[in-house]
Amino acid sequence: MHPLSRRDLVVAAGAAAAFGLTSRLVVDPAFAQKTAPPAKGFTTYKVGSAEVTAVYDGIFEKPHDPAFIANASVDDVKAAMTKAGLPADFVSISGTVAIVKNGGKTIMCDSGTGGQAPGWVSGGLAPNMKAAGIDATKIDTILISHCHPDHIFGLFDKENKPIYPNAEIVVSDVEYKFWTDPGVIDKLPEGRKGLARRIQATFPNWKNIRQVTGEAEVAPGIRFVLAPGHTPGHRAFHLSSGNQQLMLSNDTMYVPALNVANPGWRGQYDQDHATAETSRRALMDRTIADKVLVAGFHFPFPGVGSIAKDGNGYALTVNKV
Repeated sequence: MHPLSRRDLVVAAGAAAAFGLTSRLVVDPAFAQKTAPPAKGFTTYKVGSAEVTAVYDGIFEKPHDPAFIANASVDDVKAAMTKAGLPADFVSISGTVAIVKNGGKTIMCDSGTGGQAPGWVSGGLAPNMKAAGIDATKIDTILISHCHPDHIFGLFDKENKPIYPNAEIVVSDVEYKFWTDPGVIDKLPEGRKGLARRIQATFPNWKNIRQVTGEAEVAPGIRFVLAPGHTPGHRAFHLSSGNQQLMLSNDTMYVPALNVANPGWRGQYDQDHATAETSRRALMDRTIADKVLVAGFHFPFPGVGSIAKDGNGYALTVNKV
């Protein structure tokens, strides 16, 4: 794979070296092609004694929409995509699922699109997991950051039958109660009503869902981290093993080319703009202060890197692993 030439962003050498991740920010040309996913759809790295496998699921090449960012124009968005070294004629939103093996358990961090999320060219999770030697039937726990389609549609097939009936599914109590409240449907925008109906037709009938409060430990070495705003109960995941750490930021920065560099941009996917910005800044500041790597579900594959301050915003370095 050959990296695109691009503006040199900050290289957080100390943190990257601790994980054996030393490349500058690169994006494979295949990343921008609907029909050409990465040549190798998974990569594995270590966080202490924990093993993390980043598994590529797919990409949403979102058409430009003046309403997408309330306080930025389409030209602003195009300029930000260009600055990040990505195509400017659409917004690249990829999906990478992290699967962690730690403490004798296999933990999936969100379940991907299931090949069912509208607008996505996806469905790569299952074959890429198989190629990585990960047996889907051996997954012990699935952590759910929030209930948007690209994060939960991998839990069920098109007939709503569960894909992982024997795995424990862990979600914040705030998120679960929001989406399963029958009264929420009338409060949601039209495009989210079907999502709520699907959740209400499935989740309450499943016996393997565990709701957790606050920042509990939810799997060996992994704790939930409060990061609301994108949705009411959105959570990041913090992995700690030995003296190493990884923050799985999930959708706190869901289009890094836009809302890492411009954390105050108010995207339509954030349900509560002000709270989402507060969570975004706090999580990025924490990763900088603690000198830890950060992974994002929508970061360019393989989805792990480092955050640094960059003027009034921040800069993301995605590491090649």
